[in-house]
Amino acid sequence: MPPPDLSLHAPFRFASPQLAQIAMPVGGLGAGNVCLNGHGGLQDFSIRHRPHTTALPDANEPADAAFALLRIAGRNPMVRLVEGPLPPGRIYDQGLQAQGHRQGGHEGLPRFARAVFEGEFPFGHVLLEDPALPVTARITAFNPFIPLDDRNSGLPCAILEYRFRNRSRRTVQYEFSFHLSHLAAGNGRGESAGTTAIGRTGVHYWNREHALDPAFGSAALLSLGGEAVIKAGWFRGGWFDALTMLWREVATGRFRACSGSPHESRQGRSGGSLLFRGRLAPDAESCHPLVLAWHFPNAGVVSGPGRPFHGEVIRPAPGQPPPWRPYYAGQWPDAPAVARHVRRHYGRLRARTLVFRDALYGSTLPPAVLDAVSANLAILKSPTVLRQENGNLWGWEGCFPDRGCCPGSCTHVWNYAQSLCHLFPALERTLREQELLRSQDRRGHVGFRAALPDGPARHDGPAAADGQLGGIIKLYRDWHISGDTAWLRRLYPHAKRSLRYCIRTWDPDRTGSLVEPHHNTYDIEFWGPDSMGGTIYVAALSAMAAMASALGDRRMARESGDLAERGARLLDLKLFNGEYYHQQVRYRDVRDRTVLQLIDDPRTDPERQRLLDTEGPKYQYGPGCLSDGVLGAWLAWAAGLPLPLNPERVRRTLDAIHRHNFRKDLRDHANTQRPGYAMGSEAGLLLCSWPRGGRPTLPFVYCDEVWTGVEYQVASHLIATGRFRKGLEIVRAVRRRYDGRVRNPYNEYECGSYYARAMASYALLPACSGFRYSALEETLWFGPSVRTRPYAVFFSTATGWGRIVLKRDHLAVHVTEGRLRLRLLVLTLAGREHRLVWNVVIRAGRTARRALRA
Repeated sequence: MPPPDLSLHAPFRFASPQLAQIAMPVGGLGAGNVCLNGHGGLQDFSIRHRPHTTALPDANEPADAAFALLRIAGRNPMVRLVEGPLPPGRIYDQGLQAQGHRQGGHEGLPRFARAVFEGEFPFGHVLLEDPALPVTARITAFNPFIPLDDRNSGLPCAILEYRFRNRSRRTVQYEFSFHLSHLAAGNGRGESAGTTAIGRTGVHYWNREHALDPAFGSAALLSLGGEAVIKAGWFRGGWFDALTMLWREVATGRFRACSGSPHESRQGRSGGSLLFRGRLAPDAESCHPLVLAWHFPNAGVVSGPGRPFHGEVIRPAPGQPPPWRPYYAGQWPDAPAVARHVRRHYGRLRARTLVFRDALYGSTLPPAVLDAVSANLAILKSPTVLRQENGNLWGWEGCFPDRGCCPGSCTHVWNYAQSLCHLFPALERTLREQELLRSQDRRGHVGFRAALPDGPARHDGPAAADGQLGGIIKLYRDWHISGDTAWLRRLYPHAKRSLRYCIRTWDPDRTGSLVEPHHNTYDIEFWGPDSMGGTIYVAALSAMAAMASALGDRRMARESGDLAERGARLLDLKLFNGEYYHQQVRYRDVRDRTVLQLIDDPRTDPERQRLLDTEGPKYQYGPGCLSDGVLGAWLAWAAGLPLPLNPERVRRTLDAIHRHNFRKDLRDHANTQRPGYAMGSEAGLLLCSWPRGGRPTLPFVYCDEVWTGVEYQVASHLIATGRFRKGLEIVRAVRRRYDGRVRNPYNEYECGSYYARAMASYALLPACSGFRYSALEETLWFGPSVRTRPYAVFFSTATGWGRIVLKRDHLAVHVTEGRLRLRLLVLTLAGREHRLVWNVVIRAGRTARRALRA
């Protein structure tokens, strides 16, 4: 029986030429993925604990392929690859060293004439039409995405649904077949690999590598609906034999079943296929759901002390265990077990994911905001995120085509990410434990790049001030989200040691400012007090004061609170120029001048020495207007943390950032750095500008670039402080750049694809709705930025998730899964705050309503 129809609320539709770059990740959280592209094909099989994308020069190793064929029976049979036209710009991509072929092998088969992509992550849909065919096709791809359920949201699989509708006046007979190459072929050319039929429902792909070898693993292709004709082994020969024989059988209607292909057979490409036969009356529809699962239990990717910067893949000696195992390896023994789990729970997994989709896309948010929030959730399903068997999360900054880029859940990049802590808060808390328990040494130095597998981080370089201090703010945030004071008590001594290191290293005179050179997310050191580091410092001190007070550490609470007040005063006194906060470059009076060695020793070059003498160290911003200028205030707002900062001056700085750094057209903007993020006639928010002059000869190295994570940080902060139109203008500019023509809507990149900083976009949801919940205080804050009624928004807490609807006479909180305990409702309407006592526990499937006075 086909699953219920998928209705789209406000689909983000793409048609040619917007299909060119679309590739939506479909896979498990920390479990790898494939991508559904804009014309309906599958690409980028990043399923072996590292990225593998079509940006590779040859894109031929390994030779993964998955594709579907539709044959319409009759006097003149017609066969189509169930994909739309290949975008012209990608035809050259098909060249293997200019030989004109790809080892996928199916790219040159006849296709449907037209394609439209509709995206509502985690669902992607491709609609296909061809005037020569009596049927239309609709492909849906997804992986379960269920807040708080990290097990089912981490399934190593892709679920595919192929629907066909007869638009003619005659009954149509058809054969639909799906074909998957051997995804677990092992170390050689398939000599150790075999395939076996799984009854009449699927194919098991396996190999006989040693059970501890990184190449050991399995895959499965399984029908989630009816039975199929199973070809559990392709013809194995040289050149293009496998797909030539496969096409011949499908095209002639002489598809032959096969129970398997044992590894002893011979070399040559192997794979497996499922074929379904059906009849469609006029206007009738059929659906064929499938699951593609993978399982590679031995991960060889390692990163940490003594390893290359971007990590390396190692093969242990025979009989030695792998460096680590993925989370899913401890949950399911092999790929067929994963596939059977999906088949057994398919209806429920699909329904729960649909309810999440409905709640999110039913939110009263501007389309660009909804697009930005939802599309960047794909990062959680991308190869940027890995998860170890013990449940701990670990992430790259982003992904190069064949390896991760910039390792270690980098603290100063993941600082910006706001989605994981709300949707899967238990996983976010493993990052706090990673920072404070494993990446911190006895001095309090936190290595900002954590090791993989779990272990000590490097401590032979500088700590990142923004990342280390940001971790303290996020500890406060995660404590309030979880309400778990026992967890805080366990981590508190380590957070205290971390903060004391920060004070001792960067503020030895306890001025409240980061005076000494401090490393940061721009991969350089700022010398002297700056507003980005300064506001983060004040926020971290304020967070520590609150946590220390709650745990009875009065001395630390007093010291931290006093220092935060001092720092806030100094920001106003020394760094506010009447329009915005800036940096005061200091060089000659700092204690730690050895940091210059990290840049390059000026004493080795007279020109560098002259620059140092006249301007100070390279890579500063001085009187510039930095888009991250009040980053600490944003982090505090996102954490629900009160600050002693001057709120009016924070707002004025945000106004200045929008006024000076947002450019509606970049054609006159000179960028010698990495212009591919935004350039030409595109709009974007520059990282920095110098409206009052004083640009250094060599400012910080990324200053002229446009980073989406910073754009979302500024946009959400503008909206949260009452500047809705300005914030929305920035968000619209970002999503116009990522419209499929030039860039993938599901891959906002920076130093690599699926860049973690872009998950700052989730902050747009609480910024627009005013939603915040503290499990510690059992209090819900709500205050939409627009007066639309009814106003609905999705929410997620550590114990439950659902939907809030505000009408003129009442507010309703519906909990879809879990539960929500409320003691107090703080509602802000028309600028007025109303504190309403509301002692209620809302359980799954229930709605609580609170009447409002007119």
